[in-house]
Amino acid sequence: MSHTPVHGTWEPAPAARWEDAFLSGNGRHGILVSGDPNDERVIVTQHTLVRPNGGEHAHPPLLADRLRVLQDRLLAGDLTAAESFTDGRPLQWVQPFHPAFRIRVDRAGAEGPGPGYRRTVDFTTGEVASGCGDFTSRAFVSRADDVIVQEVVAGDGVVIRLDHRLPGAPAGLRVGHGALLTPEGALLSLRARYPGGDHAYTGATLVVGAGAELLPPGVRVTGDRPVLLLTRVLRHTGEADAAAEARRLQQLVAGAERPYEELLDRHLELHRTAYQRVGLDLGADPAERALPGSELLRRPDSPALLERLFAAGRYHLLSSSGLLPPRLTGLWTGDWDTAWSGAFTTNANLNLQTASAPAAALPEVTDALRELICGQLDDWRENARAIFGARGVVAPTHTDGESGRTYHFDRAYPHQLWTAGADWLLKPLVDHDETRGERDPRTAAVLAEIAAFYEDFLTRTDAHGRLVVVPSYSPENRPANANWGALNAAMDLSAARHALLTAARYHPEQASKWRELAQRLPPHRVNADGALAEWAWPGLDDTYDHRHLSHLYGVWPLDEINPYDTPDLAAAAHRALALRGAENHSAHGHLHHALIAARLRDADRAAHALHEVLGGDFFHASLMSAHYPHRDVYNADAAHTLPGVLIEMLLQSTPGRLVLLPAVPDSCPAGELRGVQTRFGAELDLAWAPGRATVTLRPSRTARIDLRTSSGAQPLDLVAGEDRVLTLGTW
Repeated sequence: MSHTPVHGTWEPAPAARWEDAFLSGNGRHGILVSGDPNDERVIVTQHTLVRPNGGEHAHPPLLADRLRVLQDRLLAGDLTAAESFTDGRPLQWVQPFHPAFRIRVDRAGAEGPGPGYRRTVDFTTGEVASGCGDFTSRAFVSRADDVIVQEVVAGDGVVIRLDHRLPGAPAGLRVGHGALLTPEGALLSLRARYPGGDHAYTGATLVVGAGAELLPPGVRVTGDRPVLLLTRVLRHTGEADAAAEARRLQQLVAGAERPYEELLDRHLELHRTAYQRVGLDLGADPAERALPGSELLRRPDSPALLERLFAAGRYHLLSSSGLLPPRLTGLWTGDWDTAWSGAFTTNANLNLQTASAPAAALPEVTDALRELICGQLDDWRENARAIFGARGVVAPTHTDGESGRTYHFDRAYPHQLWTAGADWLLKPLVDHDETRGERDPRTAAVLAEIAAFYEDFLTRTDAHGRLVVVPSYSPENRPANANWGALNAAMDLSAARHALLTAARYHPEQASKWRELAQRLPPHRVNADGALAEWAWPGLDDTYDHRHLSHLYGVWPLDEINPYDTPDLAAAAHRALALRGAENHSAHGHLHHALIAARLRDADRAAHALHEVLGGDFFHASLMSAHYPHRDVYNADAAHTLPGVLIEMLLQSTPGRLVLLPAVPDSCPAGELRGVQTRFGAELDLAWAPGRATVTLRPSRTARIDLRTSSGAQPLDLVAGEDRVLTLGTW
């Protein structure tokens, strides 16, 4: 292409709302930077900051001894039976995610931003910067040293303090401030203890600059030399040693002549390398590429907008993944009252956000997802035993990152009935193993436990001798003529089959029994409308207007239903997609719709769903997204999912197949996508223009694959270490 994509965004004014603040993070710490030269506000977050609310002591309901009776009633036709399958507890939310505090940098007597003001975020470095006149500020969160690094230059000096007074902060939060001078600089600390317990968190900021003078609870630094701020946060019980944290911060700058640059260089070895692995160039108009993000968002049909949102999505996904994968809000929030507790929601949201990681060459994301899963396996085992009386594991639909126990449920959201979550959460890890051609023993171990659960759970049969998933739940929908808890939800059937067959591939010694169990599951059902039914059990009617598309799990993210191997089922799935309403127009619903449409080669439907998000005012100036149109409810689903949608529209891979340009939007008639990882072990670059395409494959292992284009299918042989360049005609 003739132009270089812009890997960043900018604004000509400070952020008036925290939602518009530019973001940086290292998967543990995060910052939201407003860029105000007179009262700079840097909100600090940390993945482990969740407020105790009782959820930390909650356990799954003890229902296993009632399971057989429930199954008998459901199989006998009592479609209200699952309403009583509970211990009667009220809805309990998981511990809510919250911000730590904000670092305030004030200039005495300064007035509004001067001429030439500009704030930027550079996706390649993770740096957020702003400046005008004699004021500049730049900051990043180091992936190498796990520290927030900020440098400020102000001609007349600044006053720096840590401020916990953020929206929604509980009245009972007990906060103490500290300020002292050390040989290396001024140390500011903030300790906050949650109401009613011994959990607390401590933040420490080391201020390195000439002329520091304590101004408790802050410090004044005079002169026009750069001031360096290093910040960390620790969540803990009991007491935390702020002095020890200060020593760790001091060690980072000891002996450094150019501490900011030296810290940045170490960070870039990790961050920039990861970010630059994949790129999208749509040959956008250079004038549109130069626009500030808020202006570009007003042009939903612009290729420049897609370029920038693709880049921003990968940047934010990488930046929020490390210790844990992204929450509903990624790694960021400026409000203690975070919607849905800022949880990890595993029945669509986390799954959509992380699905692109293997193809988009972000193993940092799959590693973070694995950390979440492996850190909660004991809780998942408790879920299986307590609710179903089974071995193995069952994942919850909501987790705060600490507990993986199932305790968030009620009558309208009977999440305790859902058994498909572990399979969906493992899917990116399995895909990642396929891209690299090695099976991770940790993934293998979890798959064996999922299969063990199904061995114990799948014991009931129908009149034809086929296994029945009972109880069964299709998040977060219900049959039009029955209760939420029913039988043979399409998602549960697909997940059970996929989990058993995948576990069989990882464990050949147990493959026969798991394959036999999978073969005994019933097929999907096509309803009277010609659509794949959301419940395969006869007599259960579909509810079409819903934001979730759980019943099409077999299309995406699985490969169970596709136009090539199962054309009849694919046609029924396509009919089901056409009948699906958008309900409340949540971003995850639209982009989930686009992903499924792309798998079914419906370019128009995929483009329409994508445009609903691009044209629905879902994105803040930060290029972080919202859950609903008109920027309602800060939420990372759209931001993190959009790169995966674009990749799926341009190419799809399985261990034995490559599908090129299955659903190219009309707004992107030409472009380049580079660095994508395929599940058959080749890195891929794709360039396309009307009527032609060029594909460069760099295989790491030898394979024969099925190449699919609009012109048909052909076998393609790849040899490890030998690049293959293909020029294709009309697509």
